[in-house]
Amino acid sequence: MLKKILLVVLAVVVVFVLYVATRPSTFRIERSAPVAAPPAVVYGQLADFHRWSAWSPWAHLDPHMSVQYGGAPSGQGAVYEWNGNDKVGQGRMTIVEARPPEAVAIKLEFMKPWSQTNRSEFLLRPEAGGTRVTWTMTGENDFVGKAFGVFMNMDKLIGADFEKGLATLRTVAEEASVKAQQPPEAAPAAAAPPAH
Repeated sequence: MLKKILLVVLAVVVVFVLYVATRPSTFRIERSAPVAAPPAVVYGQLADFHRWSAWSPWAHLDPHMSVQYGGAPSGQGAVYEWNGNDKVGQGRMTIVEARPPEAVAIKLEFMKPWSQTNRSEFLLRPEAGGTRVTWTMTGENDFVGKAFGVFMNMDKLIGADFEKGLATLRTVAEEASVKAQQPPEAAPAAAAPPAH
């Protein structure tokens, strides 16, 4: 009887492994949203990692997360490293391509809780009333990634974060656009010299 149970379990494991092996070896997650701001304003929020804390969907998941900036101040070569709790893990982002005000491409390296390298891109296209922002992430699915995808819909899971991030980016960029269009405050008039 035990032998039959073991054979059934083995058969299930083999079928599962074969099924996982047939899953796609790459993935692509994409979301887009309109932003009522010029491409240059939106680009400024994306190409400078110092500004990400205002809109990134992951920036506040761990209030004790440590963040370090390196490389260029912004644009190509800028680096953002983080280390936090189980919700955010540990990793590094490096801007590998920056075409103002059209695109920002990022090498996204996860170190913990698992090791993986993906590519994330933001494409900015002018449209009536502002900018169409398209956020994508692409990468390779190893066996663990394929197995994870059997039980979890990665597009839905990560896509929800993208949607949240784009919604906040819209608010931040639109506020920055309005502020940029306001005339600078007039300097206070110099006090009149005292009469003699």
